[in-house]
Amino acid sequence: MSSIDYGLLAAQYSVVRRPDIRIGRAVIEALARSVVNVGAGTGSYEPSDRPVVAVEPSAAMIATRRSGTAPAIQGRAESLPFTDGAFDAAMAILTVHHWQDQARGLAELCRVARRRVVLTFDPDFSDAFWLVRDYLPESAEIDRTWFRPIREVVEAIGGGETRVVPIPHDCTDGFLCAYWRRPEAYLDPRVRAGISTFARLDATVVARTLGALERDLDSGAFWDRHADLVERDAVDLGYRLIVAGTGARCDGTPPQ
Repeated sequence: MSSIDYGLLAAQYSVVRRPDIRIGRAVIEALARSVVNVGAGTGSYEPSDRPVVAVEPSAAMIATRRSGTAPAIQGRAESLPFTDGAFDAAMAILTVHHWQDQARGLAELCRVARRRVVLTFDPDFSDAFWLVRDYLPESAEIDRTWFRPIREVVEAIGGGETRVVPIPHDCTDGFLCAYWRRPEAYLDPRVRAGISTFARLDATVVARTLGALERDLDSGAFWDRHADLVERDAVDLGYRLIVAGTGARCDGTPPQ
């Protein structure tokens, strides 16, 4: 299994990882006045109507942030350069699985903000997506390594509410499950270049997966098995928005 080159990912993020307005609405509604975006990447889902500071470890990601996004500081979730309670809210959007020390990073969210908003993936859903179940079982192995169980994330940021985030059929944010009704998209190298899972896989595994999917699309076998997909506007594939409100206690041990 390969490590991730965030410089290569950054090149495509601004193209295929455009924030989806429906997911963004759910995120922004959960935020408060002043916000720190931790593991901010290229700036997706940052609100434009309130003060935001972004923290991102990759210089390449910072360099490709979109015009109008918040000022960014190069730094890591595990050691945020802010005083206790510096922000009303901390947001972490599809980033916790990239952190080197997730427990420490989540504890830092608690330390610097009174409200925590985390969008992540439930590894119990690893086999729910047809791409993983039928073609790419190696992705499920990655999921179970990368993603902490939802209950652990909830406990680490102080309890709170867990909300289902349905993925619309025309989702504009090109994460792994975004193209669940557009299977041909996974054959496009530009799409795959914005999906970190593919960056972790050996080239032989990717080639095998794409070959099998392309054959099934050409023969019609894919749609014979998945004809129900065209009737769905959105599906639950395990993405969860966790919101810990003001005053909630963090169970994670803050850094000393």
